[in-house]
Amino acid sequence: MNRIKIVNGKILTPGKLISNGCIVIENGIIQCISETDVKVEECRIINAKGNYVSPGFIDIHVHGGGGYDFMDGTVEAYLGAANLHAIHGTTAMVPTTLTSTNDELKNTFLVFSQAKKQNEKGAELLGLHLEGPYFSFEQRGAQDPRYIRNPQPDEYKEILRWSDDIVRWSAAPELDGALEFGNYLKSTGILPSIAHSDATFEEVEKAVKYGFTHITHLYSAMSTIKRVNGYRHAGVIESAYYFDELTVEIIADGIHLPPSLLKLIYRIKGPGKTALVTDAMRAAGMRDGESILGSIKDGQKVIVEDGVAKLQDRTAFAGSVATTDRLVRTINKEVGLPLLDTIQMMTSTPAEIIGIDKSKGSIVPGKDADIVIFDEDINIEFTMIKGKVVFIK
Repeated sequence: MNRIKIVNGKILTPGKLISNGCIVIENGIIQCISETDVKVEECRIINAKGNYVSPGFIDIHVHGGGGYDFMDGTVEAYLGAANLHAIHGTTAMVPTTLTSTNDELKNTFLVFSQAKKQNEKGAELLGLHLEGPYFSFEQRGAQDPRYIRNPQPDEYKEILRWSDDIVRWSAAPELDGALEFGNYLKSTGILPSIAHSDATFEEVEKAVKYGFTHITHLYSAMSTIKRVNGYRHAGVIESAYYFDELTVEIIADGIHLPPSLLKLIYRIKGPGKTALVTDAMRAAGMRDGESILGSIKDGQKVIVEDGVAKLQDRTAFAGSVATTDRLVRTINKEVGLPLLDTIQMMTSTPAEIIGIDKSKGSIVPGKDADIVIFDEDINIEFTMIKGKVVFIK
């Protein structure tokens, strides 16, 4: 039916929880939210059974899941990962690439456009996030060192001509040519983000002036206070706290960052400038053991154990295996932050960061009916995308 009514739920609206509320949806759009039942003719009724009714989770940094990676270069990989994450509450996602050859990038652009058209049961594919190749070699983390280099205008302009689906691009702003790169991205409406960077405070200050407004996976693969000839210099982490212009994203799986740092980020940046991201690789939703980070053909072998992916020598993490429901559970249950603020960091804040907040990110009349229902322990019971039910437990 074109009309749907969700009843008997604890509705998480911006700044307020509505007990035993009612939501009316028509043609995939939220029509009204009420604290009492609303009479609607000829509608499908969904009983939330006293559970929480939340905006759908938005993941703006994710590499794969369910045994698939977006660098596999197949429609099956995009659809398989999108399906897996929808089961865990993700209603919209920004698939993320890894540092690779340009041929691999070009192929995944083509595949993404095909997958977007065929996607019926998975999280909506919002656009692409290019993570690399313009990174600091010293802060490369699990990025493949074979392809790390400085930005060149001829190269990145050509890459941008290959696809209209790129919505964000992460780079190290201290590299030669990176400021101009950030400024160019901003002029085209693409979000420039600081990542895998060894920049000083002063270099980040310049980057902000050139259009960099976001920090990719705060604390992971970035500089902090260091001594040079005895003098201390602040890095990217300190800059993230200082500059109000900068939003941040955090891998809130409880492993990449301990509760103490999660609390600190929340205290200083606040829920309006902090987004939760999975940074999930193909092993998300799978059992522990060996896996591959990046392309199935040319990726790096990694080990999944203790709830995280690691390089084989265990010297660094290699992406998370988290799903968005785990992020919400960690922040709310383990760290102890308020549920409304936690949901904000998983919904409206990421929507604002990538500029889709007019249609997504909150349960408000006129927005897409992207809705999840979960219980007290943040177990997903139900996922709806644009009014279409894609998962019922």
